[in-house]
Amino acid sequence: QVSLVESGGGLVQAGGSLRLSCAASGRTFGSYAMGWFRQAPGKEREFVARISRSGGATYYADSVKGRFTVSRDNAKNTVYLQMNSLNPEDTAIYYCAADTSPALVARTPAYWGQGTQVTVSS
Repeated sequence: QVSLVESGGGLVQAGGSLRLSCAASGRTFGSYAMGWFRQAPGKEREFVARISRSGGATYYADSVKGRFTVSRDNAKNTVYLQMNSLNPEDTAIYYCAADTSPALVARTPAYWGQGTQVTVSS
């Protein structure tokens, strides 16, 4: 059982950066792969990035590859999404997710956070 709370969203100008955080409850945080998703108005929720239990393996959607970096600190029960070179197409609600394997967290994660709004102005 995991509870997730995202933070760090806000308004940023195109070309700027933000770092999102996802704080997880529980003493078994290191047993879960973590993922990030986003959903823009009128669009389906889309996969953004994932990270393995140890943090040693990451994977990104093509739309954010080279601009976003996912990392984690298991001692702090926290996963991060560093977002650089932002553009208006990145505007969405960003959600943190957790599951027991990288493959599962990328498609059907068992646990979700409440989301945090990211708005990028042109």
